[in-house]
Amino acid sequence: MIDIDLSRECRSMARICFFTLAGCRVAEPCPPLESWMTEREEEIRNRWGGLTPGSIPGMKAARDLYRATGIEPTRTRPSSEALVRRILKGGGLPRINPAVDLCNLSAVTYFLSIGLYDLGKIHPPIELGLGREGEHYQGLGKPRVNLESRLCSRDREGPFGNPTSDSLRTSVDEGSDSLLWLIYAPAYFDEETLAAHARWSADRALAAGICRETSAPEIRPAS
Repeated sequence: MIDIDLSRECRSMARICFFTLAGCRVAEPCPPLESWMTEREEEIRNRWGGLTPGSIPGMKAARDLYRATGIEPTRTRPSSEALVRRILKGGGLPRINPAVDLCNLSAVTYFLSIGLYDLGKIHPPIELGLGREGEHYQGLGKPRVNLESRLCSRDREGPFGNPTSDSLRTSVDEGSDSLLWLIYAPAYFDEETLAAHARWSADRALAAGICRETSAPEIRPAS
């Protein structure tokens, strides 16, 4: 059983939804997922080609979360928006491994930032808070991700994720067996919709054979 607490300062800014995946097979090919990704890429280009991501319905929530913590989202973009921009410019979703690929597909489906972490590399308790002065970590493909005054997830070892870029320390690799899926949303975001987003991803993880089981979605703070 895993739990995540929100620091008092973050409860007026953010709402999160999380679940866990067990019995993961991260290294194996996943043909159904490849098909879903291609379909979504084509749908995004057909529906919103020629538009900027900021004008796409549903993109506002991720931007609002950034603004709530004092970040200008046109300068530091939510991960979901960065992926949509990549598709609209003619690129595609990255192909890394099935778990990460499903995370990226989910981000461009419900337009919220998602963190995906190897539970075996996390040292509870977990808290969502704001980065401290000078705080940073080594990101995925980034030597330094600055966290000062920015929303971030942390364990006993320090911060390991935020809505823009996750840390190398808790990254998912071919040996990952159990994972934590964390959706970041603004505080006003509807609980039922957020839980439905999580179930969408969990159902596809099971259908594609990425994992054997998932936990029920949990939301913090709950109203």
